[in-house]
Amino acid sequence: MADYTLMAIYDDDDHLVKALKETQAEKYHVEEIYTPFPVHGLDKVMGLPHTRLAINAFLYGVTGLFVAVWMMNFMMIEDWPRNIGGKPSFSYIENMPAFVPIMFEMTVFFAAHLMVITFYMRSKIWPFKKAENPDPRTTDDHFLMEVSATKENIQSIAEFLHGTGAKEVKLKQS
Repeated sequence: MADYTLMAIYDDDDHLVKALKETQAEKYHVEEIYTPFPVHGLDKVMGLPHTRLAINAFLYGVTGLFVAVWMMNFMMIEDWPRNIGGKPSFSYIENMPAFVPIMFEMTVFFAAHLMVITFYMRSKIWPFKKAENPDPRTTDDHFLMEVSATKENIQSIAEFLHGTGAKEVKLKQS
């Protein structure tokens, strides 16, 4: 059981990806990686599964489309039918071309707003939540890789991480 975590700090994203590959080749467990910007290909190297957020966005858009159709049908046809610009209000189908912009906007509105909420819930990012970032430099220009370690192999893992190009290796007790 890993009681300690070694935090290796890198100053280049290419060095980080190369070090991650070497660390995984040595069968060390990488807990987490912190970067100031998205690093292309890092998710594949870490072995993270593909996200299903695109499916959610599609479903949220379809929900927005259905809400728009229901809303316009209720307001313009059932509740208070009006003759606007000579268009008859007898059925929704006759007026649908005039409603296309509203349907588009509601689709985008629902998809965008519900995706933001889903992203915050999935990432466990809440307003006024204290940051969990172990080193503030990773929000600017440094990259951090956390590697699990036991008391017996702390020194060997630290030396290995220095050998992969880490500028700094710190110990954090879990």
